[in-house]
Amino acid sequence: MFKFVDMKNDSNSVPNKKSFEVPKKYITAGKTLQFFSTGLAADYALKLFSTPPQFKTPEREEMMRKSTKNELLKIPSLNKEVMTYTYGYSKTKVLLAHGWAGRGTQLYEIADKLLESGMMVISFDAPAHGLSKGKNTNLLEYLEVIKSINEAYGPFHAAIGHSFGGIALLAAQAERPFLNKVALISIESSIHNIVDEFVSKLSLKPKVAKEMIKKIDKLIKKDVETLSAVETGKNVKIPALVIHDTEDYDVDVSSAFKVRQNLQNGILYITNNLGHRRILREPDVIFRIIDFIRD
Repeated sequence: MFKFVDMKNDSNSVPNKKSFEVPKKYITAGKTLQFFSTGLAADYALKLFSTPPQFKTPEREEMMRKSTKNELLKIPSLNKEVMTYTYGYSKTKVLLAHGWAGRGTQLYEIADKLLESGMMVISFDAPAHGLSKGKNTNLLEYLEVIKSINEAYGPFHAAIGHSFGGIALLAAQAERPFLNKVALISIESSIHNIVDEFVSKLSLKPKVAKEMIKKIDKLIKKDVETLSAVETGKNVKIPALVIHDTEDYDVDVSSAFKVRQNLQNGILYITNNLGHRRILREPDVIFRIIDFIRD
């Protein structure tokens, strides 16, 4: 699912405004197509929606990449390969799942602390992300990657997912339990909300979002909302730590409360002044996650 992320705002500064702007060329193209046909506009938006933007890996993540075993893993069901990162060695394995437009090294500070705590870390670049090839992907592909990684590198004691990665982890756990614990950082509660916000950022009419949902449902042959965190969470029985910041301008903090409400064994941890990405590098958040996993 596409996000217009401005990585220049992924800093240690106070997150006091929206973290991304939509390039004018996308808005202009979308509006032009919308003038002629809602369907054409929906097709265009859906193509953007499934195309993660590519960004240069920040220097701060390079140490993890250089310190890990980098290995391409074949995903038979997708006929694709994804880059995996193996960090340390321990019988206690933790899977890291990055968000949309992220990378397997994006949770590097969490990975470092897990390693210091005697745990082994496995992370990956989802299709069309990082060092994994391709231009397009979607939630179903992300789920297939998680299944293949579990078969190749598991069993996992726990997993940590940021944003889109958290949605995928919940869906995977609901479909076929493979974890003892899961930590979910900054995740959106509803797929419909993601589509609505995306269409709004493109300055398109709400009916384009409705048409997109119809096309997605037809493509995956099911109601996409059944894959949303509020729905899959109902079938997740393991302890789940839900972490969210009050000043997350990508995903409203209300999503955390909705997800927690539908989990059978959920714990809510709300932070302040960290935004959507800086939360991944906050020491208090990392220590809370480590304690949760070790308990």
